[in-house]
Formats: sequence, C-alpha cells, structure tokens
Amino acid sequence: METKNIIIVGVGGQGSLLASKILGHIFLSEGYDVKVSEVHGMSQRGGSVITYVKYGDKVYSPIVDKGEADFLVSFEILETARWLEYLKPDGQIVSNTQQIDPMPVITGAAKYPENLVEKIRAKGFKIDAPDCLELARKAGSPKAVNIVLLGRLSHYFDIKEEVWQDALKKNVPPKFLELNQKAFELGKNAGAE
Repeated sequence: METKNIIIVGVGGQGSLLASKILGHIFLSEGYDVKVSEVHGMSQRGGSVITYVKYGDKVYSPIVDKGEADFLVSFEILETARWLEYLKPDGQIVSNTQQIDPMPVITGAAKYPENLVEKIRAKGFKIDAPDCLELARKAGSPKAVNIVLLGRLSHYFDIKEEVWQDALKKNVPPKFLELNQKAFELGKNAGAE
C-alpha cells in the first residue's frame, strides 16, 4: 500500500497531539508502519500546532510536504485555510467550524475572514465541516472537540468501530472514557455538509 498522509492542524491546547496519538495507535493496530511528527509553533500562546501522521507498508519520513496530504484535519477554520496548499488535489478536509481569533484580530490589526467554509468549497476543495465544538459540548465537555473530529474522520476509513474504540480506551483516562466515546459517536454521525 502506498503511504497515506494526514495533517492535523489547530491552535495550542485543543488536543491535536492526543488525536495524532490515537490515529497512530489505530494504524499500528491495523498492521501499518506509522510515523507521527509534531511541530509546535507558539502552542503555549494559542499559536499553531501541526502534527503529521503517515502510514503505509513502509514509511521513511514523518514530514508531509505541500500537495501530499490525503487528509487535512483541522480544529479551527482559519487554520484550515492556512494549510490548504498541503492537500492533494483529491484530498479530503475534515474541519471544525470554530473560530479562534489570532493575535492580529485580537489587537484590532486585522479582521477574521468571513464565510471560510463556503470560500474553501468554492475553490473546489472537499470539506466536511460540522460544528465540532457544539457536538463536544453536547457530549459533556468543550475539550472533546478532538474526539468529535476523530469520529467524523473515521467515516472516511474502512476500519472497524472496535479498533477506534480500543484506541480510545488505551489513550484516554478511564474517568473521561464515556464522555469521549459519546463525542466520537456524535462526530461520526454528524453527517457531511
């Protein structure tokens, strides 16, 4: 099998590292060679966090270059727009619609762009963009956005539900497992826009 590439982008503190760890666990359990690489920007200050997950028969490098990502998984819609050039022409975007103001917007030096999902779709990209924050709240915690996104992403893979559930059990503290299982289900059943 040729190597598949996933880029996970977000803002510091949103749980993208746990999401990439869970994906790595899933692909390893399916028998693939897996490489996971994290790039922390100013993650402590709400800056960008980028994680690469690559899997296949043999993976030689953890880095995903422009135009190579099969999937772009994004925790924040402006981050989606920033990383579009990394997606393959037929790649799939799974993005939260949440907006987190970057520093130029906070200071008043810039305005947050409007209608980003529609603009991305108008450029010909395949984007599945549920309101993951609302679904996470429904599951019991706004911090479960990462698991809602994984639930939505699972829709695009031919991997049994038990494999995803096992990865959750092995990577999420037991006291938060039920909440995360609910978040996963809500994401999985969110339906493509």
